[in-house]
Amino acid sequence: MKSSNKLIAKLSVAPLALALSGCLGGGAVPSASTPITQSEAQIGAENHPKLLAEFGGAMTGSQAQYVEQVGKNIAFQSGLGNARDSFTVSLVNSSVNNAFAIPGGYVYSTRQLVSLMNNEAELAGVLGHEVAHVAARHSQRRQARAQRNSILGTIGAVASGVLLGDTGLGEQVGKTLLQGSQMLTLKFSRSQELEADDLGIEYLQKAGYDPRAMGTVLASLAAQNSLDAQLQGRDNATVPQWASTHPDPASRVRSALAKAEPLGTGRTNRDTFLAQIDGIVYGDDPKQGVIEGSQFIHPELRLAFTAPSGFYMVNGSSAVSVNGQSGKAQMTLAPFNGNLDSYVRQQFTALSSEQQTVSPAEIRRTTVNGIPAALGTARVNNGQSQVDVVVFAYEFSKDRAYHFTAITPAGGSSTFTPMFNSMRRVGDSEAATVIPRRVDVVTVRRGDTVQSLANRMAYDNGKVERFRVLNALGSNSNLLEGQKVKIVVKGR
Repeated sequence: MKSSNKLIAKLSVAPLALALSGCLGGGAVPSASTPITQSEAQIGAENHPKLLAEFGGAMTGSQAQYVEQVGKNIAFQSGLGNARDSFTVSLVNSSVNNAFAIPGGYVYSTRQLVSLMNNEAELAGVLGHEVAHVAARHSQRRQARAQRNSILGTIGAVASGVLLGDTGLGEQVGKTLLQGSQMLTLKFSRSQELEADDLGIEYLQKAGYDPRAMGTVLASLAAQNSLDAQLQGRDNATVPQWASTHPDPASRVRSALAKAEPLGTGRTNRDTFLAQIDGIVYGDDPKQGVIEGSQFIHPELRLAFTAPSGFYMVNGSSAVSVNGQSGKAQMTLAPFNGNLDSYVRQQFTALSSEQQTVSPAEIRRTTVNGIPAALGTARVNNGQSQVDVVVFAYEFSKDRAYHFTAITPAGGSSTFTPMFNSMRRVGDSEAATVIPRRVDVVTVRRGDTVQSLANRMAYDNGKVERFRVLNALGSNSNLLEGQKVKIVVKGR
């Protein structure tokens, strides 16, 4: 969650959603061999700045330049552009495992997903896969569904349908709660994912890379999703990150490796890749706040809160989402005129739709850890069931307020009471202790083991498991002297 008012204030997401979905208007859908059209270029150019803002901004420096170079080279293999300069490739400052592309030759990867990779061929494979979605015009082929619902409304309903149902309220609440960066891309079908894998493998071979890299990076992603689920205490690994918009990577690994097998091998540029990403920020950037176990702390906004037991958090560029079996919540901010009651009512208005108005019966004032606060609750019919919607707001200063929006089954809003009451201010000395984690590439020395190197990982739990997934090491894999591996350390 960024500290900039401009970025955290309510986003105008509809045009961006359309760009990501590739809704270019009527007419025939171009084939995968059709170059970038003028309308595609216009949509990309208009929405590129919005996309960068939502995903933490474009990174600069040598690491960003390296990703840009690799991305342009692999995108050129698609035939979408007649030169490498036809493409804009950005490394974005997000802790979510994500990669995507939009019409007009705009390609993106988060730094977190780059950190998970282990060679240049894997980087090229991921970016090539995203370019393939654009080249094959997959989003246009799903345009009929997108026209029935806004892109974010559709995704929100899919992500929260079990709790909210499929009514207009479900779409509106889903849109509000799930408009974080990880939810902004349209979910493709399995056949489209497989086609993008195939095209990505084709691009890898044409560029001289090892085509097996598509399968190996998918395997790392599947392992990371599984580990995240384990560490967060969830029963499944389909978290709303890259796997949400690129479903079930584990089921595609075998297919990708089988298709690459007869194509031979190619370069991976492993050492070059590791040298380039050495020192890259890993996990949350303190400038956007940091999740440490069940606590979220933002050293710049000077606030912290604790998620309820059994819930897990995902930090986005504009909000922090809190997810669990018994409810969902989001912490963010909105424009504040100094009237906290009015602020709370504005958040309920944002949840309302043409089908249903959501409004609290009353606004109750309170104080939380010395912070003036206000809350409202609305019970809403949602199909055959009811849900409670709670907005809990805090006045940190005369011109800045923050709020939680939470949804639970009727009668279950007390689930979030401990979290609401945990919001607190953070002092200077505590804020100074929040420093970023970074990838540190080290060379295995004689006597080093998985356990000894994992012990250096800057985490309190899952050290060995994190180390193995980060380096694509199986449960029985051992280290070789002279081998380069990644660890995660704390440091500026």
